[in-house]
Amino acid sequence: MPPLPKPHIVRLPHGVHGGIDFAEVEGLGIRPESVVDFSVCTNPFGPPPSVRKALMSANLVCYPDSRSTMLRRALAAYFNVSEGNVLVASGSTDIIRMAALAYAGPGDTIMVPRPTYGDYEIACRLAGAVVLARPRAGGKNLRLSPSDVISLLRRRRPRLLFLCNPNNPTGQYLSREDVGAVLDAFPETLVVLDEAYAAFVAERWSSAAFTDRRNLLVVRSMTKDYALAGLRLGYALAHRSVISTLERVQSPWSVNAPAQSVGLAVLEADGYLEKCRKRIETAKTFLMGELERLGLETVPSAANFFLVKVGNAARFRRELLQRGFLVRDCASFGLPDYIRLGVRTLPECRRLIGAIEASGVIEQ
Repeated sequence: MPPLPKPHIVRLPHGVHGGIDFAEVEGLGIRPESVVDFSVCTNPFGPPPSVRKALMSANLVCYPDSRSTMLRRALAAYFNVSEGNVLVASGSTDIIRMAALAYAGPGDTIMVPRPTYGDYEIACRLAGAVVLARPRAGGKNLRLSPSDVISLLRRRRPRLLFLCNPNNPTGQYLSREDVGAVLDAFPETLVVLDEAYAAFVAERWSSAAFTDRRNLLVVRSMTKDYALAGLRLGYALAHRSVISTLERVQSPWSVNAPAQSVGLAVLEADGYLEKCRKRIETAKTFLMGELERLGLETVPSAANFFLVKVGNAARFRRELLQRGFLVRDCASFGLPDYIRLGVRTLPECRRLIGAIEASGVIEQ
């Protein structure tokens, strides 16, 4: 009899993410490169011009620096923190899995408020932990109540709490005061504050000031900020004791040389990200307005994406994909009536509205 995997691995669901499924679109007779992808929430304007030169200059002969020293120093200077407060990784999801591996184990209670990014739960279940019956965001705009989270923290005392800020998929953005109150509620819980989309928030606050807290891990994504999805690059900000713990479980050479070189280059692209954010905001305002004109209900969002209530999300996605537009069906978030749209360029948003009008997919 062949060796069997651990029982909790057998029961582990496959993660669901945005992005093009090449086999699916080819099966529909569509060339993957022709699909306009609104299912992901990365910067639609691509990386800054300096990235090409950085890629060409990367040393592919030697092993990369396991500590990503130069990039760590640059990030520390950027956020005005110590180098010991920074960890560089192969994307933000890599850090999420490291946190679960380092801080969660069989029988540990983990808290993941829903709806939110599904890989938090997968990472914790990989570690054998028990995911707490979560408070669901409620009301018309699917808002999460920080007071409810604090109440559960004090009662259940989980090892880890995952908070996505702004939240994926609702776009809710918690204030500095809200996050501070959560950190104060139960200091023995490590709060993983996932800020993968924070760079796209107009009136954002800096979580770097909280790096003196021993129960906070901030996760950021250069993949989202600078359209580096094919490269994978993220980083963490935390107290040096938390960073030191993550270093013990991080795979050696996990951040390749091109990624480290590109990370340094984008940090020097002064004003690029803010310029992109403003253009995204313009396109988002247009897109939400046009969808509401068509009779669709949108959910207010502080991020570069938002939810749209469409009735049958799977059907809505299918009809649009056949016309070359991919949107995110939110059934995996527990929201089968909603799609999530990652805002793209204004011309692409205009084309999406035209496709929706032509498809007849809107339910009356």
